This record gives sequence, structure tokens and C-alpha cells, in this order.
Amino acid sequence: MCGIVGYVGAQQAAPLLLEGLARLEHRGYDSAGIAVLGGNGAAAAKPRVVKRAGRVRDLVEAVPQRFAGKVGIGHTRWATHGPATDANAHPHTDATGEVAVVHNGILDNAAALRERLTEDGIELVSDTDTEVLAHLIGLSTADTLEARVAEALRVVEGTYGVAVVHAAFPDRIVVARNGSPLIIGVGEKEMHVASDLAALVRYTTTVAHLEDGEMATLTAGGFTTYRQDLSATSTRPTTLDIDPAAYDAGAALGPGESHMHREIHEQPQAAERALRGRLDERFGTAHLGGLNMDPREVRAIRRVKVLGCGSAYYVGQMGASLIEELARVPADAEAASEFRYRNPIIEPDTLYVAVSQSGETIDTLLAVQEIRRKGGRVIGLVNVVGSAIARECDGGIYLHAGPEVSVASTKALTNMFVGFALLALQLGRVRDLSIADGRRLIDGLRRLPEQIAEVLDQEKQVAAVAERLAEAESLFFIGRVRGFPVAREGAQKLKEVSYRHAEAYQTSELKHGPLALISPAVPTVAIVPSDELTDRNVAALHEVAARRGPLVVVTHADVDLGGLDVQRIDVPRNERELDPILLTVPLQLLALHAAQHLGLDVDKPRNLAKSVTVE
Repeated sequence: MCGIVGYVGAQQAAPLLLEGLARLEHRGYDSAGIAVLGGNGAAAAKPRVVKRAGRVRDLVEAVPQRFAGKVGIGHTRWATHGPATDANAHPHTDATGEVAVVHNGILDNAAALRERLTEDGIELVSDTDTEVLAHLIGLSTADTLEARVAEALRVVEGTYGVAVVHAAFPDRIVVARNGSPLIIGVGEKEMHVASDLAALVRYTTTVAHLEDGEMATLTAGGFTTYRQDLSATSTRPTTLDIDPAAYDAGAALGPGESHMHREIHEQPQAAERALRGRLDERFGTAHLGGLNMDPREVRAIRRVKVLGCGSAYYVGQMGASLIEELARVPADAEAASEFRYRNPIIEPDTLYVAVSQSGETIDTLLAVQEIRRKGGRVIGLVNVVGSAIARECDGGIYLHAGPEVSVASTKALTNMFVGFALLALQLGRVRDLSIADGRRLIDGLRRLPEQIAEVLDQEKQVAAVAERLAEAESLFFIGRVRGFPVAREGAQKLKEVSYRHAEAYQTSELKHGPLALISPAVPTVAIVPSDELTDRNVAALHEVAARRGPLVVVTHADVDLGGLDVQRIDVPRNERELDPILLTVPLQLLALHAAQHLGLDVDKPRNLAKSVTVE
């Protein structure tokens, strides 16, 4: 959620910090700030801090032109303790002003620590949990900054990614991680640190990922890593095989453009990347070497459990349905945020699948760690190379969606579905799926990019529908079996970016309560594919129409709606198992255009963050 950047080297820190924060804006935030050390030739000068509620551009305007210093830290905040104000923005300082701290995460015992500090005569100037950490470091009398930070961290409880600078130690930044990601970037006689790769790739692709419980010291000459007891660890940098230019393209927009719109239209190319080199026509199967499982291990799987949050959970439901249909093993999806709290039974013959665009979603990461702790096998579907979930899993499928900037996930979600289709195909072919069916699905997968483009060609028609839907305060999304997770994802997207209340129901459940809410003021968006349930779905639409409920139907051209007066959006037909993702794409456009009709910023929906790194 929050974003951290840090720099130590020969360049002026402030411009680098501000640019890094701008590259983290997609994560979601309500305030921003920087602290810089070493200006005016004074080695022991206190860090100078500028911070503002609002956007990074507001911070840029507030930073003086002469803001010299070659060591610095910066932060974008997503409010947890206290509202978005200048005082609550990071960095936070101690009473002397010699210590500056930025922090992602939540300190669970902050209230008790604030009370203790107040009793000791410390005046707290913010509502945040982070400020207590600055005071604890400032009160320490240890000989080194490393020891002072470690001493403070032993007192706090909770999750954190922190970066600390201190006037008495002007050549370094000390960082630490426990549950909130931090990545060290290794440059030429300079070092960077950030909570997201996007802030680093312009300067270096040689990175080191801190593990939970690990700390590091960054100086211009390099970095060292160690535990809280200051014993050394052996973390080494690796060079990532990524294209920094892809992140630059993602950061730039023309007038009137949005990242969400761009990323929706990048889906045909993204789907092609996800499929490239992974389809085996000869044997009617998929090549997924990253699973790290041989056919005998695959055959031993008796159940599949998918774990994700938000849109990743809904596409996980689509994936579980695919796996159950094609591989004929029981499969279901569960919200990762609830999974570990019910003390789950981890079965040795169950394959667990963790789904996350960022690879840093804290609820999903903690679920993965719980599975690993209990001896389970878990693979990841993630979009970020070297992310925490990718490193924790036994294997996985890299999504190849490219950098996704908009908070609302679109192209990454589509590639998650493609990843699940490939996984289901490989599992199925090792088990009972025939080679003929395997080749049928390969043909369907190859058609997907072109068919997604066909859906996108209908944007003007969908936009007109969206403008009418935007006038409603509340909407229903309905679907059955394969269509239900599509409905859930459609409702999620509309809620995220248009702030309209949208609720998803199984079509079959309408008469068990929700039908009472149908009225001319409550439109229903219905997912009606051409499949074995078409007649039942159409009958439900008549029930809605009989109660004068406006209807938008996302369907296939050959579906006869029985003369109903509806707004219809037709999508191309693929293989039945693959249709859900084609039915999902127009719902992305509906949400986008509904929000734009209401004058909202689709890339930065209120109260939300791209990478949810706090519980």
C-alpha cells in the first residue's frame, strides 16, 4: 500500500526520491514526503523534511529548489492511523529532529507505546503508529545506527518495512523488513531501496530482496544484511531479466488518457505473451516447467485449493472451475485473508495455488507461509519477478502481463485466467483429459487474443450502456456456475472505480431473497453464456423484467432472449470452458466508462491501494 524509496550515493537525493515516489503513485496513497541528509556541507546536519497531504505533485511544489543532500528517504502514505494530514504524513522524526523514519505496515502495540512515551514526557505530534518508532530510535544510546534501529524493532509488534536516516550517521540508510516488502537496488557507487520494483528499474535491475526479520545497511559503496541480533546474513543481489522500458511506458500518459484504459487495450498482447512457448500441439497439453512437478507428482494431487484476494479471488473461482472441469479433481477458491485464521487442515495431496498480481499481497503471502509451515505444496500465479510470494512458493506460473499501474486490475486478471487455463490443461492431460480435448482447448486459447480484441472493438457501444448504468445508485450482477465469478468480478470493478453499490448473486439465488430489491431504479447486469444453463438463465431474466428491473445482458450472439427489452452486449464464443474471460472484458469497459461519466479518476480510486501490504 504505502510506498518507500531511499537513495545514498553521489547524486542529489531529492530529485531521485521525488521521481521514485511518482513511480509508486499507482500503489494508492493520500500524502507524501521526503527527508534528506548531508546538505550545506554540514556532516551532522539534521535531516530536512518536507511532507504534504495530497498528491506527489503537491509535494514537488513544496520542496525548495535548493534542497541539497546525497542521502535521503521518501514515502507515500495510505492512511491507517489518523487521517491524511501534513502532520500524519511520513517521514516522521524524533523529538530532537535527528532521526527520520518512513514505514509501511502496522505496529499492533502502537497505542501502548504512545502512552509510555507520553508518560516519559515525549510530545507526540501525529496520530500515527510510525512516530513511536522514530522516538524509540532517537532515545537509544547504542553506538551504531544499526543497533539503535534493532533495539527499537525489538520493542514493536506488527508488520513493517522501514527506512531510517540519522544525523549522527550521515553516510547510510538502515532498512528492515517484517511482512512488508523492501527491495535493495545496487548501482554504480550508489544504492537504492524501494517497496516496489517500479521505483528502481530506471536506475538498476540488480536487486536484493530482504526477507522477513532481516535488516540492511546501505552506503554509497554497497550494502550489508543482518538479523536483529546484528549477526550477518548472506543475502546476495541478482540481476532480473526485465525490460526497464516497459515501466517507463507504463508511467507516461497522454492528455486525457488513463492507465486503466491503456491496460484494458493491452490485453490481447498480454494474453499472447502468457501463451507464448507454453502450448504443445503434438501432445495437446501445456508446458509449465516452473511448476517443478513431474507427472507422477501431478497424478498424486487429489484436491486443488486456490487462494487470492479481491479480483484474484474471483479469477481464482474461475480457475478452480476450469481445473475441476478439465482435470476432474475437486477444486475450490477461498479468500486468502480468511484462510489462515480458521486453522486450516493442510493435506499432503492438495495443491495450493496462490494468486496475486503484485506478488506482495500480505494476506496471500501469510496464507502461503502457513501452508509451507504445515508442509503443504504451494505454487504461485504472480506478475512480478522475484516478489515475496514467488520466492516463498515451491513453483509457479509467471503471468507476463507487463507492469500494471492502475489500481483496478485488468490485463493481469486476464493473464491469471490464461494461467489457470494452462494449469488445468496440464493437470488434465496428465490425468483423464483426452488429447482431442487438449487440442480443442489449445485452439481456443490461441483464439483468445483476437477475440479479446473483438470485444474491445465494441467500446463505444459499451460506453453508452455504462453511462446509463452510472446513473443508478445500486446495481445487481448475476451469473450461474461459470458466470457467477464473472458477475462477482464485474461488481468488484464497478465498485472500485465508480463508487456505485454493486452486488453479485448467483442467478439461481434471486428468488431466495434478492428479488425483493428489484425495481426500475436497480439495474441488473446478467451474464448469460450459450451453454447448458442458457434456458434457466433466460427464465430468470424474465423474472427480473416482470418486476420492471432494467436489464443489461452480456451474452453470445446465438442466445435467444425471448423478446426481452434489454441492452445487449454480445461477445465472441470460444470453447465453453474459456468463455468466462471473454464475458469479463466488457465488464471492465462498463466500469471504466461509468466512472469516467461520473468524472472520477479511474487509476486512483479512493481508499484503495494497488499492493495491499497490510492486513
